[in-house]
Amino acid sequence: MTIHCQYPLMTETHPNMVCELSHYQLIEVSGEDSEKFLQGQLTTDISKLAVGNSTLTAHCDPKGKVWSVFRLVRVRSQQFYFIIRNALMPTALEQLKKYAVFSKVSFKLVQDRTLIGFAGRQAPQTITTLSEQLPNAETPLIHADGHCLLYIEHPQPRWILISESAVLITPTVTTTAWNLLDIQDGIPLLTAESQNQFIPQAINLQLLEQTVSFHKGCYIGQETIARAKYRGANKRALFTLVGQSDTDPSLGQAVELLLDSNWRKTGSILNYVRQDGVLWLQVVLANDTESSQRFRLSEDSAQPLCLYPLPYTLEG
Repeated sequence: MTIHCQYPLMTETHPNMVCELSHYQLIEVSGEDSEKFLQGQLTTDISKLAVGNSTLTAHCDPKGKVWSVFRLVRVRSQQFYFIIRNALMPTALEQLKKYAVFSKVSFKLVQDRTLIGFAGRQAPQTITTLSEQLPNAETPLIHADGHCLLYIEHPQPRWILISESAVLITPTVTTTAWNLLDIQDGIPLLTAESQNQFIPQAINLQLLEQTVSFHKGCYIGQETIARAKYRGANKRALFTLVGQSDTDPSLGQAVELLLDSNWRKTGSILNYVRQDGVLWLQVVLANDTESSQRFRLSEDSAQPLCLYPLPYTLEG
């Protein structure tokens, strides 16, 4: 029996999403060795990221396990912003800094900025109350009146305002709703509990933007990441499960899969949110998982969970 997984996108039910991104922090990276240093650390090909553009990226350990996932913005030739989740920041910064001892590069936690996120079909109109200019796919980053405004071309497009002063606007959604945008768009929400647990391909990072380059020179963890691609070593992928369960799971917990007539534990919960009474789970499962398979959270929470369609095709 196939369970149809029909839930609307957040931007369909919330056409004017304004969110104070208090769950993110801004890190500025600068110095004459910035590009060279980041090129040897991150999974992205920094040399191909033009000034004014951004991408998701990852920093891994020598075994290819992901320490952090964040948005990398190239502000100037040797100036970058990291927009990173609070929970990841301490370890992420510590891991990067320990490789920077012999490079002319500095890291600054920028605490005097306000981050506001916008999404939905009415977002452009809302943004024009704050800025005369609106960034787009052709010009994704603009600077004006003491702020930066960044456009992000996701399945549900978004804008992020980085302001040097307080922003006089009333949020219309919570950080939970913003996290759900990521879940629906297939973007992994890494947590402190899942740092150093998965290679990029196990959480679908190779399918997102310019997150993973398989053609640039050496970087931390590259050998394992390349082997997973070219030798088929990776057998896991990130999926979204949705249901009406009243139970909040634990991060790292398994879900249960029906095999013949028996329920078997499988996978690992990366993150979850509860929005409008619906439980949304990001779960790392076998990459050959099919939509016809039946899932539940546990024996004590037996309501069915369905596989929500990803906005991209998984690699074989």
